Amino acid sequence: MSSTPELLDGTAGAPPHWTAEEMMAIAAARALPDGAVCFVGIGLPSTAANLARRVHAPGLVLVYESGTLGAKPDHLPLSIGDGILAETADAVIGVVETFNFWLQPGRIDIGFLAGAQIDRFANINTTVIGERYDAPRIRLPGAGGAPEIAASCRDVLIVMRQSPRTFVERLDFVTSVGYGAGGADRERLGFRGAGPRAVITDVGILEPDPETRELVQTHLHRGVTLEQARDATGWDLIAAKTLGQTDEPSEQEIAVLRELEGTKPGARTEAQA
Repeated sequence: MSSTPELLDGTAGAPPHWTAEEMMAIAAARALPDGAVCFVGIGLPSTAANLARRVHAPGLVLVYESGTLGAKPDHLPLSIGDGILAETADAVIGVVETFNFWLQPGRIDIGFLAGAQIDRFANINTTVIGERYDAPRIRLPGAGGAPEIAASCRDVLIVMRQSPRTFVERLDFVTSVGYGAGGADRERLGFRGAGPRAVITDVGILEPDPETRELVQTHLHRGVTLEQARDATGWDLIAAKTLGQTDEPSEQEIAVLRELEGTKPGARTEAQA
């Protein structure tokens, strides 16, 4: 691939009236098609999924780990145990059934994941930061359902902020496997799902190379340069020969997102590129 990719649709002018985190959530929401069954986690994945359901994918079926199928919350849940999920769900089932009947047999179309660290082959760490598992520098929340989501969903989307601390050359601990060591490693390991389709960040979008499975920067958000993307990555980042630019958020997307987050548009301060 070319070391000097061409950027399409570059935009100059005034700074945008949205933040980098808002752009990340909106880009993630756009990746969810109407009618899909989506296994949702709390945080940015939940924000993106609920935004998609309100804007362009009213038939999106949200499944939370707590066993709520088809939840339709009118505000963002605080946790997977938030009562609003059970109150608005089509059905509430046990956690064991959620995993054994829905997730592990491959009945979930899209799984949403985030993490503390990710490597060039989309493997994720949510367990420990530090060289020793028994005496880590930071102990993270742990695996939860993430390994099963990564292994069994038909597609996986990953949403996380892009920085040298999170996009690392080598994980301190492999919690959830993306493409293992690359190439056909995922198939060799026998995972049911296809693996991560995209990694969506506050910088842009990365997608796996069809052969090597290494993450490639394919899109940048408005105002972000390839140099900034590479500075935000802990390995030698490959860029697509022709870099795309993500579409700017629509007024509807911004308004619905801020309503979901309980943020009044007038309360926004300085926007980020």
